[in-house]
Amino acid sequence: MERLPRYTPTVTTLPGRPFEIVDNLSFLEMFEEIWEREAYRFPAGTDSPFILDGGANVGLSVAFFKKAYPACEVIAFEPDARIFAVLERNVKAWGLQGVSLVPRALWTEATILPFLAEGSDAGRVARPGDAAARQVTSVRLRDYLDRKVDLLKLDIEEGETEILEDCRDRLAQVDHVFVEYHGAADRPQGLPRLVSLLSEAGFRLNLHAGNDSRQPFVARKINMGNDLQLAIFAFRKWG
Repeated sequence: MERLPRYTPTVTTLPGRPFEIVDNLSFLEMFEEIWEREAYRFPAGTDSPFILDGGANVGLSVAFFKKAYPACEVIAFEPDARIFAVLERNVKAWGLQGVSLVPRALWTEATILPFLAEGSDAGRVARPGDAAARQVTSVRLRDYLDRKVDLLKLDIEEGETEILEDCRDRLAQVDHVFVEYHGAADRPQGLPRLVSLLSEAGFRLNLHAGNDSRQPFVARKINMGNDLQLAIFAFRKWG
């Protein structure tokens, strides 16, 4: 698979049975993180945890959740129409029950947004200056936090701080949050706001660097316009 050209659609059996993918490199990175390292595993207080999967991509996270918590209920969001079609086929082919698929972006309101499709796992709501943006429909995350949420996963590449600020008074409903923070190189960092928001909501945080730079004073890696990427795990008690 590593020898395939990037962005070549294919089928792999790495998860144990046929699974459709759109890009080899992004899939292998997700497989290592989600299936081998089980980064999204959490102590569930019930046999049927409720999971909101923002940025479900082709469905590897959804498949993992159903493997780890067979009776869980998952609502999965994916705004890229091409990738959503693959997600839908994978969920159907695997016969995953208790999964609702929403072809929408998560945002602070229900609206129409410009979207930059990268072709694998880095598509995001477009920023000023992005070329060839298409339009997608969004839903408001806040509307889904009207009940207890065992895990909220936000891997949406853009706007995570603003979205969580919009949900500030409903975060008490959530036990675990995974959020991938993206710091745009040409904008003020929202990381202090995000850390403060989660801390004030009663979460303890564990942070992992993504596109870390070896000599950040001299040169910083820029990926999709971001000079910082962090995986933030927020939880209410140490498991």
